[in-house]
Amino acid sequence: MKLLLLTLAALLLLSQLTPGDALRCWNLRGKCRHRCSRKEKVYVYCTNGNMCCVKPKYQPKNKPWLL
Repeated sequence: MKLLLLTLAALLLLSQLTPGDALRCWNLRGKCRHRCSRKEKVYVYCTNGNMCCVKPKYQPKNKPWLL
């Protein structure tokens, strides 16, 4: 019984510590990372100092000013 409780506690702890779920940024469309993947670009920085990696289709488009 103790072994079962110890195993359950270890699995619960490991499920909380596993990487992969990065902080979200840019209206929940980006992820805070140290390095962006090839298909992502940096638009802003996160509060923890990492880059906010966002896919280009979610970044705002630059509109030329009309004079």
